[in-house]
Amino acid sequence: MKLLLIQGANMEYLGRRQPELYGTTTAKKLDALLRRHARQLGVRLEILYTNTEGAAVSAIFKADRAGIDGVLFNPAGFLHAGHALRDCLKSIRAPAIEIHMTNIEKRGYGSITAEAAVGMIAGFGVDSYRLGLEAMAARLRPVSRA
Repeated sequence: MKLLLIQGANMEYLGRRQPELYGTTTAKKLDALLRRHARQLGVRLEILYTNTEGAAVSAIFKADRAGIDGVLFNPAGFLHAGHALRDCLKSIRAPAIEIHMTNIEKRGYGSITAEAAVGMIAGFGVDSYRLGLEAMAARLRPVSRA
């Protein structure tokens, strides 16, 4: 099983940007945690950070053509105006799960991209990513019949 994680605008500054909201875990540390957890789940994980919506769209289409099984994404700075990202996610075969470190609803934000996702995990800090990985792995694994 191969998954793609797209980290949207501003996410490369994790650990430095607004630590009161996003904590002090750096992007590099988060990546290491996620890769380790993905291995434990038997999942291959590719991670892309981009501050450009077009780069995110191109990466998702490329991954779809290569047969990616699922997409995890934190739209971050694309949250409000990510129409191209939303349309891209709607057009691919693989399911997508939206991830947010904070509870965006509590903060008064709505997500443009949420309607393209099979689900959203928000408000659990770094654990939102771990939960997203687990949810996608569970969704993609065949159901065992007893």
